[in-house]
Amino acid sequence: MRARLLAVVLIVVCLIAIAPTSCDRPSAPATFIDDMGRQINLTYVPLRIVSHVPSITEMLFALGLDDRLVGVSDYCDFPEAAKNKPKVGDYFNPSVERIVALDPDLVLTDGHSESIKQLTNLGINYVVIDPKDIASVIRDIELLGQLTGREKEASAITSDMNRRLAEISRRVKDTAKVRVFYTFAVTDLNNPWTAGPGSFVDSLITLAGGQNVVSGTEAWIQVGVEQVLGADPELIVVDTSMGSAPDSLAALQTQLNDHPAWKGTTAVKQGGIFAIDGILLTRPGPRIIEGLEDMVRIIHPEIFNR
Repeated sequence: MRARLLAVVLIVVCLIAIAPTSCDRPSAPATFIDDMGRQINLTYVPLRIVSHVPSITEMLFALGLDDRLVGVSDYCDFPEAAKNKPKVGDYFNPSVERIVALDPDLVLTDGHSESIKQLTNLGINYVVIDPKDIASVIRDIELLGQLTGREKEASAITSDMNRRLAEISRRVKDTAKVRVFYTFAVTDLNNPWTAGPGSFVDSLITLAGGQNVVSGTEAWIQVGVEQVLGADPELIVVDTSMGSAPDSLAALQTQLNDHPAWKGTTAVKQGGIFAIDGILLTRPGPRIIEGLEDMVRIIHPEIFNR
């Protein structure tokens, strides 16, 4: 009798071990609202996911969903394991044929690709994840957690992000605003490229206790040197991820010192030129909080010693 009972117990244990966990299969259909305001109805947690957006791919890996991620874009490069996933092509125009061939039950997009919209007619669900600031990055990680049955993991990530964000806010609260000029292309010192209002970079400069010296209505703009010099930046932050940064900060410092206009700015006279990994500032995924912390270290290095 005991032997028979033990055999039954062992069979049950084995079945539990190989069956999907209950958190991965909801007992009832669920409805979600994505960042485009679209209503998404799912009857089960997706097990085959395609993401053609690098920031969303990072979110999925952070949630521990790399085993469900069956396709990514050519530009999904973090973490390293993302590079080994099957490719669906360009970020803006991924191949619908490749996506369909991967047989996904969910495709994740930021809504900037027209070709993705074809999936609706093919019976493939897609969800738009397009955060506009850190707060919506945090909300979208929570949304992905709900979509994929990883609420616990999402909560751990967002709780940590909220904690770090609150700590930065507390530390910079009483600091003086520092005038900052950010650039990702200074090949033409008379007309550098920068990030204006509405960009993640602009919001991160503000959260870090700085003041973006560039005004206007566009997120990514090319400005005349006169506009920058009129604001006299105290710091120049150079994005080294775009491929158009100088070979070294020392080389840029020399160029600015030799420029008849730039050499008179506070940033150049005091050596306030710094490099930063722009991917951390412009890719709205879980590492955006690291980008903010890096920006704080540049603008207010003293607060990290408190």
